Order: sequence, then structure tokens, then C-alpha cells
Amino acid sequence: MFKHILVPLDGSSRAERAVPIAARIASASGSCITLLRIITPPGQIVWQTTESISQQETFDADHARAARYLARLAASQELEGVKTITQVSSGQPAQLILAVASSQSLDIPPVDLIIICSHGYTGFKRWALGSVAQKIAYHCPVPVLVLFPDRGAVPSRPFPDPARPLHAIAAAIALDGSSLAEAALFPAAYLVAALAAPAQGSLHLTRVVQRPGVDTVLAGRKRVDQLPGDQSIAEAMSYLSKIADDLHTSLAGGLNLRVTWSLAVAADVADTLIEMAEMGRVGGGTCVYGGCDILALTTHGHGGLQRWALGSVTERILAATKLPLLIVRPQQRVDGS
Repeated sequence: MFKHILVPLDGSSRAERAVPIAARIASASGSCITLLRIITPPGQIVWQTTESISQQETFDADHARAARYLARLAASQELEGVKTITQVSSGQPAQLILAVASSQSLDIPPVDLIIICSHGYTGFKRWALGSVAQKIAYHCPVPVLVLFPDRGAVPSRPFPDPARPLHAIAAAIALDGSSLAEAALFPAAYLVAALAAPAQGSLHLTRVVQRPGVDTVLAGRKRVDQLPGDQSIAEAMSYLSKIADDLHTSLAGGLNLRVTWSLAVAADVADTLIEMAEMGRVGGGTCVYGGCDILALTTHGHGGLQRWALGSVTERILAATKLPLLIVRPQQRVDGS
């Protein structure tokens, strides 16, 4: 389970939507939370005051306001009983987040999850589409949960969707047959178990077999089986079934998780993953009625996910999905470095 959650903030109420999610995970897993407020460094402060006030004085005032802001959040009812650390830093958001995520301390465990909203003020204004998101997704050594409160629901309650009463939280995990893509399995399992507690959560393993000219997700298991002479489809279905069984045996039972899987055949990987996760449409396997609450992927894999951090797949999913996106960077790069 997670031990230390980092929540970067910019002072906006939108960015604060990450706080109750972090609090729920921390309460379920016994982890601590660091609230990180990033402010503009002195050399980049835009003059909006009289000349009698120096940049350093303006920066000091901003720092003091940020510290009071974090203290107020840390003392909120949502974080009651959760060990909460506050930190005010100045500089470039991506570099600071990566530095804090990689820092070590004798007093607290290292950061093993970052939760951040996709929009806010200053450096996070274009989080989902700009270079900050790409840098964090590609370089961050720990899983990153990106929330999109402007696009859809944020899973802030154990039962966010009354239309799906059989489970509390469901995560779709995109796989492509590689061990690199499987690096998202355990972080997603820990995340769902913590968010769903004490109810049962769900993990839904999904894979897209890319075929030119196939533009839609096949609507049923029968139609997948009717594709003649395609051994790769049968192998993909066997792979998903085995991973689901292995995951349930090794982890899901102890975390109170239900594990299902589905496969689709389509030309467009990004659109199909979004459709499968958000709407629950599948080609073969188990249909997720009402869709999932979270989409989890790794930054590397084979096929459509091979250039995840820099290619069009990640940019399109970040720009289009309404689901919270859990991005996991495998320890080993595709090139072996």
C-alpha cells in the first residue's frame, strides 16, 4: 500500500479537489501526506505593486500567505487523523514536483504516489496539455494520479455512481502483453483498494488489438471469435485471462478486489481505450456496466503504448478522457536503460 502521498497545490479550489482523494487513501493505508504549495520565485514576480515594495518583500508576503494556506488545509476536517506535512517552494512546477518526489528523509517514507488536478492557476494552468504533464509522466519515479474535475466525476466518495451498486470503485488497466505495461497492476490495485475501502473494488484488465480498417469496438464475444485465422486475438484473450487469474491469486483477494478483463479489436488505440474505460464497451471478456472510475497505464509498453510519454496516444488520452488517469513509469525503459 501507499506510504507517502504528494499533493502539489497552486492555491486554487480546483487543485484542492485532490486533497479528499489523498485523505481517503491515507486513512485506508495509514500513509502520510505532503501538501506542496508552489509559488513564483522572486526573479519572476510580475510587478503589480508600487515601486516602494521590493520583489523580495512581495515574495516573502506570498510565502507567508502560502504557509498559512497550507496550515489551514492541514487542519481541515478532511485531514483529521492523517499525518500531514506542509511545504512551500518556489520555482518551476515540473522540476519541483520531481525533486520532492525523489527526495529522501530519515523521518518519513519516500513519496510513492502523486495526486494532482489537471487545471489551476500559474504553472498548472495547462497541466493536461502542456509540457509539465509530459515531463512528470515521463520522468516521475512514482505513480501519478491526474484528476480532471472539469470533465467528469472525481472519485471522492466510496460510491460515486449509484447506477453501479455492485462495486465502489473500478479501474481499467491498459495492457499490451508486455511486462512493462504490467507495472501498472499493483499501483492500480492499491489505489482502488484504498479508495473503495471498506467495500469491494474492481480491477478491469483491458487490451486493444490494433487492426487497420476496424474503426469501432466490437460489441460482443461472438464477433471477436468470428474473425477468421487471427491467432493474435486468441493469444491476447488467453493472456488477459491468465493475468486476471494470477492477479486475483497473488493480490486481489487480500485487497478485497474483483478482477475482470476485456479485449477489443480496433484501429485507434487511444479512442478505444477511452471508450472501453468510460463506457464499458468490450469485444470479448466481461463488460463493465456503466464504465470505470479510473484509467491506469504505464508510460512504456509495446505497440500503441511504446512511445507513451512522447507520442500521440498519451497526449490524446490526457486531452480527452474524463476519468482520473493513473500514470506509472516502469523501472526499466524500453531501450533497456
